[in-house]
Formats: sequence, structure tokens, C-alpha cells
Amino acid sequence: MKFVDTRNPTESVSFSDAIFSTLAPDGGLYQPASDADVRQFLLYMDESTSFQELSEVMISSLFEDEINPGAAARIAKSSFPFSPVFRTLDEHFSLLELYHGPTGVFKDFGVSFLAAVLEEFISHSGRSATVLTASTGDTGCAVARAFHGRKDMRVVVLVPSSCGSASSAGESRKLRQLAAFDGNVLSLHVRGNFDDCQRLARSAFENPAVRDRFSLISANSLNPGRLIPQTFYYVYAFTRLKKTIHGDFFFSVPSGNLGNLTAGIYAWKWGMPVNGFVAATNANDEIPRYLANGVFSPREPVRTVSDAMDVGNPANFERLLSVFGSNPGVMRTMIDGESVTDDETLDAIRRVYETHGVLIDPHTAVGYRAAEKFLSEKLDGQGSIIVLATGDPYGSADIVEKATGVRPEPPAGIAALPESDRNLRAIDPDLGSLVAALESFDK
Repeated sequence: MKFVDTRNPTESVSFSDAIFSTLAPDGGLYQPASDADVRQFLLYMDESTSFQELSEVMISSLFEDEINPGAAARIAKSSFPFSPVFRTLDEHFSLLELYHGPTGVFKDFGVSFLAAVLEEFISHSGRSATVLTASTGDTGCAVARAFHGRKDMRVVVLVPSSCGSASSAGESRKLRQLAAFDGNVLSLHVRGNFDDCQRLARSAFENPAVRDRFSLISANSLNPGRLIPQTFYYVYAFTRLKKTIHGDFFFSVPSGNLGNLTAGIYAWKWGMPVNGFVAATNANDEIPRYLANGVFSPREPVRTVSDAMDVGNPANFERLLSVFGSNPGVMRTMIDGESVTDDETLDAIRRVYETHGVLIDPHTAVGYRAAEKFLSEKLDGQGSIIVLATGDPYGSADIVEKATGVRPEPPAGIAALPESDRNLRAIDPDLGSLVAALESFDK
């Protein structure tokens, strides 16, 4: 598989070059140069196929020019000792639980793969890398865990100082976990919000002197090495449903920076049969507004109880524009946008627990409520919708308890994560401050 620049798709690069470069020379994002074909896998894979087996086959097929079958097996084994869990709620709604990895968020899938594939490439090239990522907390914990202790790789995580006001206990826990990682991990508390962190990271990648001096690689969904493996669990979900699906079916995707939604669109482009996607947002409703009026108008993010989705200028929107030819009418044929309020989010958490006995986190609740709206208003109550459950309810324990009266218990793996505040450093949201921090990391 080759990759091209969203802004200038005339020249292609290899998968390894796209990973190590992160951004194209003009600041564009890399995406697949052509559509793969996963239909052959869908013919023989079913509910007996493990996620690791499916991933190994897809890695080998997608990247056959760069990753041989033996390397594909090593990467799949190293990346995915965990798996999605499929849960049916009723005749219309199912959950694809993506939080059973080591840090309890869906991002464990992408960053675990990125760490494993980088380790494979670096071991044969003599290169080194500094992984730089912006995070509201979830991504940072996942990245730190995936890359901690790996040879010839360092990790720098940018976390906004605004983290914590909506779900203070959960955010405080994430920051303490981040700060506990040392050695090849540096956590920086940026004075600002997530968009400030994202702008700072992007400015570093767009500055050749900084990028090349520190061998910067992104672990955000800007990097195709994190984005592509997220297609695997969409294909996995279909293999679990293909014998029982009757009528139209859709995915409802909690949407912030739009990486998860973009990965689903790729899977559809590659041949996974699905009728469409619901872009489920909170008050940061740039995508629903774009789909409604054809105008993309980024703005400062609004704080909500589903705070990992509080993104006012989603980076992967550029990839979606490229896929759909910057035509909102064409995008609307596959994506429906639904916005969900905080009150609706809390109510959805309560109702899912009371009706099905299942605790869901606020981000999953946004996806569930958006799916309900879509089913009622656009599908006349007919159809099946898989809601991506993106975070363990324990990660938002205060909010879940407020909605249900029940406090989620920490999964064993998450409970075992270390907590500390010794390695968290504060910096201003400017490139000079980041460079100074990177220089001190070198010493």
C-alpha cells in the first residue's frame, strides 16, 4: 500500500516513509493512494476468527511490499494481546467495546500497532525516533504505555492544562498515570486547551529543522500508522454480524478528532458492506453543521462531559474532504451528523444501565444517543446500528455514578497502572518552549 498527500496526491510514498514523516512536505496528511480490497477476507472470516488472526492477515495483505508474513505475525502478536468485545443490546443496537486494552480506551489499538510496527522498522534501519503526541489524557496514557521502554524510541506527550474540569477525578488519574512513566517518556502540561496542544505539535512537525533534529513522529491519528489499524476492528465487527444481519446496518462513531470515523470510511472504501456511519458529536458539532450547510467553521472547543471529544478543529476532517472530493452532498450519502447535549448524554448512560444492565462511559453514550436519533428520525425505526464503545466507564467514574448511582470498578489492568506526579512538567504553548523541553530531554 502506497500513501499520498491530501493536498498534492501526485506522488506516493511507502508506508514506512509515511509513518516516519507523519505529515507531507506541504503540511498535508497521508492517506492510502488506492483502495485495498478486504472482500476476500470477509468471505471466510467469521465469529471463530480471532482479532489477532484477522489483524495478521490484513497487515500482511495491506503492506505486503514492506512487511513479510513473519513480520506481520510478530506485529499482530505484539500489538493485540487484547481484542474488541461485541455485545448485543437488542434487535437494533449493539456495542463494539474497544476498551479492553491496557489503558481502557480504543486508542490502545492504534498506538499498540504503531509501537510494534515502528519497532519492526527501526530494528532493520538503525534509525531512532521521538514520538510526539497531543492528548486530553486518554491518548497520552495509551502512547506512554505502548512505547515505554522500547529501544531507540522516546515519547513526549502534550496534555492541556484545561484537562479536568468536566470529570476531574478521571482526568486527575490520567495525568498521574502519565506522570508516573519515566525513562524514555516525557509528559508536558501545556498551558491551554487541546487545540493548543494540537497546534503546537503540528507546528513542530511542519518545521523541518525541529522535525529532523529530533526525528519527530506523531502518535496522533495524524499518523497513518495509528489510523490504519483502526480499520481492523470495523472488519472484525462485520465478521461477527455477517450471518445475522438482516436489512440495513450502520456504525455510530463518537467523533472528536475524526480518526475513528475516517478509519471506518476507509474500511467501507475497501469493500466492507455497510450502509453508512453516524458521526456522533457533543456540543462541538462541526461535522453535523458541515453536513447540514456545507460550511466547515472550526471554533474554540466547548467543554462537555464527553471531554475527549472536545475538539473544535478536528485534524482528520482534511482526510474526509479528500475522500469525498470536498463535496458535502457526496459525504452526506455515507455520513449522518448528530449532536448530543450533556443532559442527553447523562440520560443515555442511565437508560442503558436501567434497560440492559450495562454501564457505558459518556463518549459511548453520545454514540448511543446519536444512534437512537438516527434510527428514529432517518430510518423510521428500522435497521441495525453498531455503536463504538470507546472508553471504559471507569475512566469517567464520577459522571457514570452521577447518572446511574453506581460507581464503576476499575478493570484489573487499569487498576495496575502506576500513578505519580513527579514527571509532569508545565510549558507554554509555543514552539520555543517545546524545543527547550526536547533539548532538556536529550541531556
